[in-house]
Amino acid sequence: MPTDKKIFTVLRSTFVNKKSREQFQLCTYKRMLDIYSTTSKTIDALMKLELPSGVEVEIKV
Repeated sequence: MPTDKKIFTVLRSTFVNKKSREQFQLCTYKRMLDIYSTTSKTIDALMKLELPSGVEVEIKV
């Protein structure tokens, strides 16, 4: 899966040295899992899975 990269350029100083800039990068990684021969217990376990903030799970049946 492709990685989405967003690059933000910000001025380091507001009034002086306008050519001095700083760049920040935000990377979004995507992963896909194919689960064959699922049962209802498998889907329930995935729904109850505790994930850190910013992690999203999408289940397609």
